Amino acid sequence: MSAFFRQLIAKSPENVGTREPGSPSETLSSRVCQIRFKRSRRAVAPYNEGLMRSACSLFFLLCVAAVGVSAQQSDEGQPTLTVRSTLVEVPVLLKTKEGKVVFGLTADDFLVTDNGVPQHLTLDQDTDSQPLALAIVVETGGAGARHLTDYRQLDSILDALIGNVEHRVAVIGFDSVPHLLMPFTSRTADASQQLAGLNEGDEGAAILDGIASAIAQLRAQPTRYRRAILLLSETIDQGSKTTIDDALRLISDTNTTMYSFSFSSTRSAVSHEASKFDRRTEPGPEHGCFSRNGADSEYEGHYSKQVLDCIGQLAPPLRLATMTFLTARNALRTKTAESIAELSGGEFFHFHDAKDLKAGLIAVSNDVPNYYVLSFRPTTPAPGLHALHVETKGRPRGVLTSRREYWIEDDTTRQDP
Repeated sequence: MSAFFRQLIAKSPENVGTREPGSPSETLSSRVCQIRFKRSRRAVAPYNEGLMRSACSLFFLLCVAAVGVSAQQSDEGQPTLTVRSTLVEVPVLLKTKEGKVVFGLTADDFLVTDNGVPQHLTLDQDTDSQPLALAIVVETGGAGARHLTDYRQLDSILDALIGNVEHRVAVIGFDSVPHLLMPFTSRTADASQQLAGLNEGDEGAAILDGIASAIAQLRAQPTRYRRAILLLSETIDQGSKTTIDDALRLISDTNTTMYSFSFSSTRSAVSHEASKFDRRTEPGPEHGCFSRNGADSEYEGHYSKQVLDCIGQLAPPLRLATMTFLTARNALRTKTAESIAELSGGEFFHFHDAKDLKAGLIAVSNDVPNYYVLSFRPTTPAPGLHALHVETKGRPRGVLTSRREYWIEDDTTRQDP
């Protein structure tokens, strides 16, 4: 017999502490004991009855403790259930054919389909008053070296573009690789000064690498901030290590609006990219376009990219999302800067000199407050690329600028930072 029970038996009836049936202090354990010993209660002495109640209370508490420990161990052995909810933002700018902004619309005036399926929309109010995180991505190498002087004296224009809201601005330069020239700061004047003093880079023009770097910086900003990228570059990417597929996923996997201002790429760059698309008279790989033998050098180490290109040539895809995927990939190759803006619902401007650039920036600063920002939670949140289509209901057709697609990451392959 344990020491605890010896002490329990040695106690007097006065110290056992019996309870009156039905009293507030009567516990579940005493009720269990009462049921169990109901038939023999009359034959039990007061002392033994108190002893049984105390022993039963101890037994009950030990059982509860054992169940609690078992449940805790069971919970620790089970995987954690994580619930993800995707909110898709769709910025929309609507103008008449004469270029005038259309005001006064509600969510009911728009129809948005996700892979052809209509979605329930919410119109976010006063989004232009929310904090803004702006990443300025500027090409310092390649053909961009000739335009570095165009980025001087942009102080007042940047202020107008950002607006009178809480904000953070960063500057990322790129040539053959991206460089964080200025981390996020609330001082717009510092960003203007950084742009005015850019140094010439090498011959590279890795636009997609620069965008990937900017998106990584933006993701580290508070979620309550709107996100935007201002791209100053030539039209075609040259030399990025970020693949087309990865770039498309990055651009689509974030609610970031991108505004592109571009000057012409060199003729050699345009010819190189154009040569990839009209090869009907050239023989393909000796064993077919899916063969690794004889394939274009650009597919080395990227066989999945080769397979998608073959599908695009041999079997036009039937699914809307697949067609959107292939179209977006080709657009990122042939008109990188313009495609980045179009896919995200931003705007694209072509400029030749500082005067053109400033005029375009002023136009964007006037348009930004006039965007309708629609949002929805997808009814079919399947992983991969989703094609978006936006139109107005019962209104004359105007010039509509909107986000064209978005990406949902596969949770089975997602790697959280």
